[in-house]
Amino acid sequence: MAFFLETLIGGLMAGMLYSLIALGFVLIFKASGVFNFAQGAMVLFAALAMARFSQWIPGWTGLESKWLVNVLAFCVAVGVMIVLAWLVERLVLGKLVNQEGVTLLMATLGISNFLDGFGQTVFGSDIYKIDVGMPKDPVFMLENVFQGGVLISKEDLYAALVAAALVALLSLFFQKTATGRALRAVADDHQAAQSIGIPLKHIWVIVWSVAGFTAVVAGIIWGSKLGVQFSISLVALKALPVVILGGLTSVPGAIIGGLIIGVGEKLSEVYIGPKFGGGIEIWFAYVLALGFLLFRPQGLFGEKIIDRV
Repeated sequence: MAFFLETLIGGLMAGMLYSLIALGFVLIFKASGVFNFAQGAMVLFAALAMARFSQWIPGWTGLESKWLVNVLAFCVAVGVMIVLAWLVERLVLGKLVNQEGVTLLMATLGISNFLDGFGQTVFGSDIYKIDVGMPKDPVFMLENVFQGGVLISKEDLYAALVAAALVALLSLFFQKTATGRALRAVADDHQAAQSIGIPLKHIWVIVWSVAGFTAVVAGIIWGSKLGVQFSISLVALKALPVVILGGLTSVPGAIIGGLIIGVGEKLSEVYIGPKFGGGIEIWFAYVLALGFLLFRPQGLFGEKIIDRV
């Protein structure tokens, strides 16, 4: 049972990180109807900004406090992502209003490739380190309940708590604030929202900025765990099955979908993987997403759209 709990808790913590990245997809799709294939590149770009500015700021300012340097680097990285959001709206999406969905999809692919190349040009292509003080040592818990206790990674635990707190804040933002209600109105019907005075371009900048903020947090967490390297952008691909499972238009769906994917891939790898030579964790999420596309394409919490002709 202790081993099962270790696997289950590890899956839940990984699932929260998947949910955090999936939120970026859901937020942008809800507000603009665009499936943002650039989300992975945004996570990478944000992680590069955080890593490089945390190295540059001490040389620029003479600061020696790691905590203060990290706070300043985080603020600068968030500012960079907000400026990026504004540029994306002004230079790309603002020019493509009312275009076909495939046009917007190709635009996000172009943004993704641009960010990959631009990030490498500005910040370099080496592997960089993000050190925000998250402990690396594991800890034993429930030693009085199970013999030997349950082994938990402190780093994964803190990362999952940060991700959960951000997810909860974003959910409250959508439900309780005027801006959040405006975002939901735009997601329901662009033209109706514009007819009652909601500025569509303004909303797009806000939602891309929020997605950029989540990209910074996700980039810091994954960068701290794996180091900042260009393979981080591939981590965002794990969020695709999450949004398919939970539903492209559902914030709660992104959370539940992430937890299901995280737990499912860990349990399948541990208990089923040895019978098939391992490697199930790599493809489990995509097979599960394929099953949902066949039998419930709108996901668990997505809206079922019926077109009558």
